[in-house]
Amino acid sequence: MSEKIEYQSVMNKLFGRICKDENKGQIADYIPELSKVDPNLFGVCLRTIDGRVYGVGDWNEKFSIQSISKVLALSMAYKILGDEMWCRVGVEPSGTPFNSLLQLEADNGIPRNPFINAGAMVVCDMLISNTENPVEAFLSFARTVCANPNLNISEKIAESEKLVGFRNKALCNFIKSLGNIENDPEEVLNFYFKMCSIEMTCKELTATFMYLVDDNYIGEDGQRVMTMSQAKRINAIMLTCGFYDESGEFSFKVGLPGKSGVGGGIVALLPDKYCIAAWSPRLNEKGNSSRGMKFLEAFTTETQMSIF
Repeated sequence: MSEKIEYQSVMNKLFGRICKDENKGQIADYIPELSKVDPNLFGVCLRTIDGRVYGVGDWNEKFSIQSISKVLALSMAYKILGDEMWCRVGVEPSGTPFNSLLQLEADNGIPRNPFINAGAMVVCDMLISNTENPVEAFLSFARTVCANPNLNISEKIAESEKLVGFRNKALCNFIKSLGNIENDPEEVLNFYFKMCSIEMTCKELTATFMYLVDDNYIGEDGQRVMTMSQAKRINAIMLTCGFYDESGEFSFKVGLPGKSGVGGGIVALLPDKYCIAAWSPRLNEKGNSSRGMKFLEAFTTETQMSIF
């Protein structure tokens, strides 16, 4: 069936249907800069493995990708350190909110996975220990993968997150006290806030994540971003841990590896077929985009294309 799908008409139909429903959820107003975003913006982009691109709504509007950036940080660390990195961060679903401290003491400072905040901070710490200028190195990696030299960080959003990031500061210092942060927590947090403040459009997100879709993907620098085995493992963690304590629900309803961010973005992919990104700032009670989740569930149901 997949070869006969008229992607644009399917997307237009589903987008129109979802726009008619009430736009439920709350914007991430605990980060002051994110509270300024128009809550009614909504865009979707799909990019196929053969390079076709389809979009609907506000798919060319830039937004803060927030925790979606954790996949890029993980990929970069995995590329540098290989399997050695799994000594410091796990690969299991947490079953708790993304900013929870509950499991850290019982697990001796080893976060359950790299996509909860604690896990992403440990990954940031790894990158600080293994690069000369981690922010520039991360931005360079993201620009190469996205094939966009103009990709950038919003300093306003990073500063906004820093001003209210007391829970993240507690997490980082707690992990430091348990011996799993090597560098100064302040340096780790500054990098973490900047990493989460990178801005992209839905179209740019689909271009960025093609390295996890296409086994033969070559980056702008002429190199493979990672091995097939590494890409497989990152996709597996996205499937089981990409949506915090709603990851099982996303797997059940959508059936794709993916990652969300509290900026309202979601990126998901079907290996060897396509990458899809949705953005709508209103979040459900689990911190995932309400309209984005609805669209992706409807899309995989309509097209009958998921990993299951």
